[in-house]
Amino acid sequence: MPRAYSNDLRCKLLQAYERAGIGLERLAEQFGVSYGFTKKIRRQQLRSGQTERPLQRVHGPVSRVTDAVKQHLRQQLQDQPDLTLAELGQRLEQHLQVKLRKTRLCLELQRLGLRRKKNAARQ
Repeated sequence: MPRAYSNDLRCKLLQAYERAGIGLERLAEQFGVSYGFTKKIRRQQLRSGQTERPLQRVHGPVSRVTDAVKQHLRQQLQDQPDLTLAELGQRLEQHLQVKLRKTRLCLELQRLGLRRKKNAARQ
């Protein structure tokens, strides 16, 4: 996935545009960027007055899986390792009033490195 250009490049490009008085197309060739990029950052500068990259907004809703939820899941599986996903979800809803689907619970358990069942072969 392509990465964003640095603020340093943006500032240098916009400063060169203001000093040199040349067109954006020629400036894009000099800096090795696309003409569309130069148009975009110039438009952003005119709108906001800043040469730096504007802060990005966070996309999507805030996750319901907070540190308290993670701690609760750890504690429940430590106390009773053979709980099913449905039972974990019910206990989570009773204690913290957070409802998660089974697939989301399974993903969070995997991220936390937690297992739901005892492994009889290792005992």
